[in-house]
Amino acid sequence: MKLTIIETGLPPEAIREDYPGGYPVMFERLFLGADPEMTFETVSVVKGDDLPDPESLEAILITGSAYGVYDDTPWMRASKEWIGFAAEHQVPMLGICFGHQLIADALGGDVRKSDKGWGIGRHTYKLAMKPDWMGEGAPDHFSVGVSHQDQVLTPPADARVVGGNEFAPHAALVYSRAPILTFQGHPEFTDGFMSDLYEARKGRPLTDQQVTEALESFSVPDDNDLMARWMVSFLKAQS
Repeated sequence: MKLTIIETGLPPEAIREDYPGGYPVMFERLFLGADPEMTFETVSVVKGDDLPDPESLEAILITGSAYGVYDDTPWMRASKEWIGFAAEHQVPMLGICFGHQLIADALGGDVRKSDKGWGIGRHTYKLAMKPDWMGEGAPDHFSVGVSHQDQVLTPPADARVVGGNEFAPHAALVYSRAPILTFQGHPEFTDGFMSDLYEARKGRPLTDQQVTEALESFSVPDDNDLMARWMVSFLKAQS
């Protein structure tokens, strides 16, 4: 299976050189752990690449970004229209953090800054359902690192909540109109990257106390590899 990664954001400039390849490389490492035969290509809309014909793609993943769905960037409107076209043509699609939000916004949801403020550190979500692609013995909860202020406040009408918590009730969504699965959390982020990310944002917009508490939350193990297996299983179920 070939996964086309739509790069919509870059690591903060202060740490960008420490993570060559940015988010696409992080996703490649994550997915290869679940399926060593998976292949990848990156289309960087944030760097000016043109979006490909969705009908020519096997599967799509939209990355995280420092942008919000309401930002006026040259590629934002085109990306939303492209998502709608991809959904119409039943192209399997994954969204992570901003990708989760962008897909929801493009398909009729309400995405805005949350009055709950920043979510950082390791968050644990309760599963509201256990679809077949999760496999036997799926846990009741999953934990993953997060970094977001925007949220899907109201999902699109055809989106079902897979998991959430009090802070982010709509943290994982699956759609009925098309094979789409999205997560608010970042399974591609290692604890080392998140530590560097939060430190880079200390003072603006994060406080010292927020960063300290976020780092302490890493004592809860992540379910990154489990989420990767879920996503691979979901994609393979569509073929």
